[in-house]
Amino acid sequence: MKQYTPEKIRNVAVMGHGNAGKTSLVEAILWCKGQSDRLGKVDNGTSVSDYTEEEIKRGTSVFSSVVPVEVVRGGDERKINMVDAPGLFDYEGAQCEAMSACESVLIVVSGKSGMSVGAEKAYKSAVKNGKSRMVYVSKMDRPSADFYKVLEELKSAFGPSVCPVVVPCRDGDRNIYINLITDKAYTYDAGGNPSEVPVPDMEHRLEGLRSAMSEAVAEADEELFEKFFSGEQFTEEELRRGVQQGVKDGAITPVICGSALMLEAVDLTADMMAHLLPSAAHDESSGVEDESGEPVSLPCAPAGDPVAYVFKTVNDPFVGRLSFVKVLSGKLTGDLKLYNGTRGEAVKMGKMVYLCGKKQIDTKELPAGDIGAVTKLSGVFTGDTLCREGKVYKVLAPSFPVPTYAMAVQPVDKGDESKIGQGILKLCEEDQTLHFATDKETKQQVLTGMGEQHLDVVISRLKSKYGVDAKLEKPMVAYREAIGKKVKVEGKYKKQTGGHGQYGHVWIEFEPCDGEGLVFEEKVFGGAVPKNYFPAVEKGLQESIQHGVVAGYPVVGLKATLLDGSYHPVDSSELAFKTAASLAYKEGIKQAGAYLLEPIGTLNALVPEQNTGDIMGEVNKRRGRVLGMDPQDGGYTEIVAEIPMAEMSDFTTTMRQTTQGRGSFTFVFTRYEPLPPQLEAKVVEEAKKFFE
Repeated sequence: MKQYTPEKIRNVAVMGHGNAGKTSLVEAILWCKGQSDRLGKVDNGTSVSDYTEEEIKRGTSVFSSVVPVEVVRGGDERKINMVDAPGLFDYEGAQCEAMSACESVLIVVSGKSGMSVGAEKAYKSAVKNGKSRMVYVSKMDRPSADFYKVLEELKSAFGPSVCPVVVPCRDGDRNIYINLITDKAYTYDAGGNPSEVPVPDMEHRLEGLRSAMSEAVAEADEELFEKFFSGEQFTEEELRRGVQQGVKDGAITPVICGSALMLEAVDLTADMMAHLLPSAAHDESSGVEDESGEPVSLPCAPAGDPVAYVFKTVNDPFVGRLSFVKVLSGKLTGDLKLYNGTRGEAVKMGKMVYLCGKKQIDTKELPAGDIGAVTKLSGVFTGDTLCREGKVYKVLAPSFPVPTYAMAVQPVDKGDESKIGQGILKLCEEDQTLHFATDKETKQQVLTGMGEQHLDVVISRLKSKYGVDAKLEKPMVAYREAIGKKVKVEGKYKKQTGGHGQYGHVWIEFEPCDGEGLVFEEKVFGGAVPKNYFPAVEKGLQESIQHGVVAGYPVVGLKATLLDGSYHPVDSSELAFKTAASLAYKEGIKQAGAYLLEPIGTLNALVPEQNTGDIMGEVNKRRGRVLGMDPQDGGYTEIVAEIPMAEMSDFTTTMRQTTQGRGSFTFVFTRYEPLPPQLEAKVVEEAKKFFE
């Protein structure tokens, strides 16, 4: 593949709601520019960017993929690295990967369905991360598509920065696409080839669109503002320059349109991306530190220090690790002594490749501003910085969304627990929105992700990549047990076997106290129990509190005082006193009114104002308490509440459905509280099955 300078490279994350037409657009651009030998389709599993087994099976994007395309206009050649990101919210981690590697975001909105939550979130994320934006209105071939209705929705959602650049006009059974910058109109044949036609008469609408674009351009450039104010018309070059500047500054969000299915205006879309969006040379990476931790400026220059950011990692059990990189400065070459600036380790350089979906093209170097991959980089993970040994940099990785949907992973075949752990940990290296750990309380292997589909993909990949069959089930809640009153009980262990016997005898007082575990004291007088047996008594109690008498959960907040007892000079032993203590424990806990404690967590939910009442209703329905509400920017409200953890297993799904994906939350354990008596029988029954 030809090498390009940063000025000629555009890195564009293609984002939007699920089923908006992102992958179809990428495929159409690749085909129309003659860089694909077939026009692949998502529905039949032949697209370049949706190439994995999971994506073909599900008919939707699951992972981000890199698809480069070369755009030639006259003698000017440019390269667009399109990073196709999935639209479903379960794969939000892949969206973060795509955005971290690009200077611009192309937000795809369906001309049929209109404005969507996915588009809204993509726009807000682009603004937050300082990325340039462009909107593509798709599916203009559909009879129900309405570009101008969608345009009004975009203006309402995103404000005055929205600026139409390519607009459609329906002419019988075909669309005419008008480039407002060049004031030219085109129709397209079945192969996506354009034919210039006269600009149609759209009465006052076209004039209004041109006027709106001129006004937006004037506000983006002081020199052009003076010309606009004086009433002069802008030239084509001035319009182009003004839009370019406005896009770079974030003041203009150009809106274009077309149909990927019918190959209409695909060439215009590629041209607008190549010539209106800022180049990689404009990207002066922020959030970069030198070896001492001081922030530094890192221009995207070919002659600069070699620095690359790893934005994605793929583990293949047969091929090995593939690290996707965006070269921020300098260039990566085969003779470079590579260093991991994030982890402070030397790294052996692997083979460098360009990517086009699953296709790998060998290259001798990866230049500044470009996107590629390096094979078999041991000890390198997503978010790491690659640089030259002796000139160390560290790029601060973006923040990925916190996973909130947890399920226990159970092997289909007994004995596969370790295989499950090894396989999922490999998958966690690829996906920053996965968390996997063994629960210390329940001993279950718990996998936490973004939602049901996310975890379903993980289990499916676990089988296909690592040959391990597993299933998901609702995780057990780690309850506790406590006592309600003070009691004094006797524990006696006496065993005679004909030879050396066993004898241990204690009187212990049990009472509630503050604290997590056991508080042990002794108040024995007169040597009724020799001091050398005190540790055995405490050990017997420490082991016993791991299993309560109500449902078998650990006992907390227990104070035990050894008061009295007796011993035998020959038959007494540490084992005998340890056993006597455990017998006293079992009897004492029964008499002391043992009851269950349930874990309570603190919920911090960020929801749209219109959904505040619905989420508060959910909190109450789940036995929760709202502690407060705090208005936030952008029409959102933060709700703080406390809810039993047992009630939160499906809250991720409920939150997404209630807020259409706009809401988010975090939930962390806070403390234990008594379980309502009417719920105790159900918990005991579940615990009985689990512990068996």
